[in-house]
Amino acid sequence: MLGLGATVVPAQIPEVRDSGEEPEAYVERLACEKALAVLARHPGALVLAGDTTVALGEEILEKPASAEEAVAMLMRLQGREHRVATGLALAWDNRSLLSGVEVTQVHFRTFTEGEARDYVATGEPMDKAGSYGIQGLGGALVQRVEGDVSSVVGLSIPLLLRLLERAGRPYRFPNRRGG
Repeated sequence: MLGLGATVVPAQIPEVRDSGEEPEAYVERLACEKALAVLARHPGALVLAGDTTVALGEEILEKPASAEEAVAMLMRLQGREHRVATGLALAWDNRSLLSGVEVTQVHFRTFTEGEARDYVATGEPMDKAGSYGIQGLGGALVQRVEGDVSSVVGLSIPLLLRLLERAGRPYRFPNRRGG
């Protein structure tokens, strides 16, 4: 969307929350660990890594392990507000690292268990934290968003632009006129 070239490189690190770790600290720590792990394998690269989680209070709602778990998760979220925290980390050179977190409040509308089951039957929620994707069919469950929608999708554009600026690599719009 921004015209930036990228190569996806899985970090292959364990994603385990430390005891008592706040959701925001968790996603920022994971983003940093992922960025440094990829940088170690690609030393000359500028590495952007991220992690996103859905939190209901201090409880993190991970990706569902089953359709039943997805329905149960959605029913816990329906009619309520939750927050989505996205951590990003930018790493380059000899372990230079910048990171940050963007938090967005998402308000779900009230819906029935039948609607939750119908949504889960689409398959979309099965690889999503909190069992929904706001950028897809799951957007129909959302009543209101307070904050950065791109953060809910998983890559906060405002946070990315701030990190690039702080790294001395400000974003430039691509020239698409060809001249």
